[in-house]
Amino acid sequence: MNIIADMHTHTVASTHAYSTVKEMTEAARDKGLEFLAITDHTPLSTDGPHIWHFHNLHKAIPRELFGVKIIYGAESSVTDYEGHIDLPENECKALDWIIGSVHTDILPSGTEEQNTNAYLGLAENPLVDVIGHPANVKFPFDYEKGIRAFKEHDKLVEINESTLLWKNAEGNYRKIIPLCKKYGVSLIVNTDAHFFTAVGQVSRSMELLKEFDYPRELIVNTDRALLLKRINRKNGIIFS
Repeated sequence: MNIIADMHTHTVASTHAYSTVKEMTEAARDKGLEFLAITDHTPLSTDGPHIWHFHNLHKAIPRELFGVKIIYGAESSVTDYEGHIDLPENECKALDWIIGSVHTDILPSGTEEQNTNAYLGLAENPLVDVIGHPANVKFPFDYEKGIRAFKEHDKLVEINESTLLWKNAEGNYRKIIPLCKKYGVSLIVNTDAHFFTAVGQVSRSMELLKEFDYPRELIVNTDRALLLKRINRKNGIIFS
């Protein structure tokens, strides 16, 4: 089972990433991907670009490069235990794809109840498409309660290849994945690539999903129709 899109990647606009849009897109082409989402960190992050970066994506970057379709996005950070994010509503509406993630440099880990409430609030935000790297070992939450909320609000839960390199994160995914399967939650498998060589490389994630016999029809970036339904539902038909 292969992915057709990498929907969480960072460029040099996020200063702890090291490749340009051109390099990332060429890598996506070389890996046989059809779509690539550019999802740099948002301005509250210490390494995030100015808000103009997001204003200008539509103007500066073509919808297709090297045969790869470009998705304009952002990885926004949760700012409080109510689940608010740092990208304003008008900016979220102007982009194709919003990942909502907890980054503990912005929101320190609280009690399990506080952490859970942050995810419940994030789930309720209609502008958020993806719950980013929920296996963050520094931000444990009530997985059953959170995943029920992700299902209720039709959020994609991210299986993040980079996170699987973190100590103990695989153990958290071994709790999360069975619960997602139990509740029929749709997943998306991304790299969170910070350098072009990582684009499209999701072997650990796929092995883990295979181990749990996760239904392919619930992994949206393995199927063009499923992915297009997600991409197009916010701003009308972007790709057909």
